[in-house]
Amino acid sequence: GVYYGRYLPYLICDYIPAMHKYKLQPDRQISNAQWWKCVNSLLVSQIFVQLPMMMFFLPAAKMAGFDCGAPFPSWVRVAFQVCVFFVIEDFYHYWAHRMFHYGFLYKRIHKVHHEHTAPFGIAAEYAHPIETAVLGQGTIAGPLLFNYFIEQVHITTMLVWIAARLWQTVEAHCGYDFPWSASHWLPFWAGASHHDYHHMAFVDNFASTFRWWDSIFGTDRRYQDYEARRTAKAKAE
Repeated sequence: GVYYGRYLPYLICDYIPAMHKYKLQPDRQISNAQWWKCVNSLLVSQIFVQLPMMMFFLPAAKMAGFDCGAPFPSWVRVAFQVCVFFVIEDFYHYWAHRMFHYGFLYKRIHKVHHEHTAPFGIAAEYAHPIETAVLGQGTIAGPLLFNYFIEQVHITTMLVWIAARLWQTVEAHCGYDFPWSASHWLPFWAGASHHDYHHMAFVDNFASTFRWWDSIFGTDRRYQDYEARRTAKAKAE
C-alpha cells in the first residue's frame, strides 16, 4: 500500500500539464504498453519474490532476537534507528549497484531495470528477480547488524523502516524535481534528479539515498556537470 500510495501523487501530476515543467525529462513519455508491462512485472515480483522474503523475515527476526512484543519503542528511538538503517543500506546499495554495472551482471540482470531511461515512481522495483533479492539484502542488513552489535530492534521499527525505504525509492524514481523536494533543503539527500541522471546516462550515481558515496568515490562528476547545465537552462527559461 505504501509503495503504490507514494506513487499516486506523481501519477496524478502526469495528467496535470501545469506540473510537467517539473519533469526531469519532459521530452520522454512513457507509453501505456510500457506502464502496464511495468505493473504486471511488479505484481509477479511482489507475489513470487518479495512476499516469500517477507514471510520468511518474521520467524527469522524472532530467531535473530528482535523484540516482537510490548511495550513499543519511543518515536525518538525509532527515528534514530531508521536513520542508521538508511546509512547502512545506502553504503551497501552503492557497492552492490556498482557491481551490477559490470559485464554479464549488467547485460543479464541489471539491464532489466534500465529499460526505463526516464523512470517513473513504480519503476523503482522493476528489476530482475536476482537483483531484487540481492539489493533487498541491504534493507534487512541494517536492522540485523544494529540488533546484533548495538541494541535490540523492535519489529515495529522494522515496519517503519520498510515504509520509509519504499517512500524514498519511489521518490528517487518519480521523474520530477519539485522546488519542495527534499534534495533542495537536505544537501546530502540524493533525490530524483540524482537517480534520474543514472537512468538517463546509464552511468554514475550508484547510491540509493545519499550523495556522499558518489562524491567521495568520484562517481558523480559527470552528473554535476550535467546538473549545472540543466539548472542553468531551467533558470533561463
